[in-house]
Amino acid sequence: MTGRLQSCLALLAIPPLFAAIAAVQVGIDGRTRSAEGQKQDLVLQSPSLIKRMSLGYDTFLADVYWTRSVQYYGGRIGKPNEDFGLLWPLLDITVTLDPKLMPAYRFGAIFLSEAPPIGAGRTDLAVELTKRGIAANPNEWRLWADLGFLYYWRLKDYQDASAAYLTASNFPKAPPWLKLMAARVADKGGSIETSRLIWTELFESTTNARMRDIAREKLRGLKVQDDEGHINEAVEEFRARFGRYPTSTVELHGAGMLPGIPVDPDGFPYVIGPDGKAQLFPTSTMATEEMLGNPAK
Repeated sequence: MTGRLQSCLALLAIPPLFAAIAAVQVGIDGRTRSAEGQKQDLVLQSPSLIKRMSLGYDTFLADVYWTRSVQYYGGRIGKPNEDFGLLWPLLDITVTLDPKLMPAYRFGAIFLSEAPPIGAGRTDLAVELTKRGIAANPNEWRLWADLGFLYYWRLKDYQDASAAYLTASNFPKAPPWLKLMAARVADKGGSIETSRLIWTELFESTTNARMRDIAREKLRGLKVQDDEGHINEAVEEFRARFGRYPTSTVELHGAGMLPGIPVDPDGFPYVIGPDGKAQLFPTSTMATEEMLGNPAK
């Protein structure tokens, strides 16, 4: 077959491929349709088939699928009963087409591992995606750090988390905090201090607006847990001294057991429930990390 004929056949194959991609996009944009209907619209679910049909446009098509992954996730985040059923197939196709596309691994793992309604609640797939990224990009310390994050935050597997952070720390350009993280996770496991260190690093290092928002909310939730822990300790001290629960944090402060009147990140004072446990003020907009799946509790 001549080179000219091969070129002609390649050109003839391009329109059906891009038509299929257009069909995928239409299906994803049909947000009011059933989840089953959307799955049927993902007409090309075989990453290897799409790669064979790409005809050298691998990286371009990977960018298309990554963009659709982000749009698919963003259009469903926070919606009740959303299962994010197309998220993994879209990410699978993306990294098969371009195994070097780092954002797809790093942010895709977050999208997959976040608990509903923020994400798909599939930490197993997030770990698989990250390991695929490591295999395809063996010199990227960030992927090892991401793996450590998944083991620590999602799976509460502190031994594997520490090992992953230690592996990341051994890369020539890795930052010094990774060795500290490996040591802290091995020593303290799921402590609030360790969780705060992880989320602070993510908040300060990412340039993705959505990831910064998630990290900010996690840090706010950790502050609530920290505050509640200190208040509960003061409540127990008050009960031991007076034989009853205090009625408020004002009473705890008046008894010299709190240095001030603690407030949550939104500025609302905490209240003490009938069981003697610190609680958020009824009208506070804060969501605690316990509600978001914090392993530190």
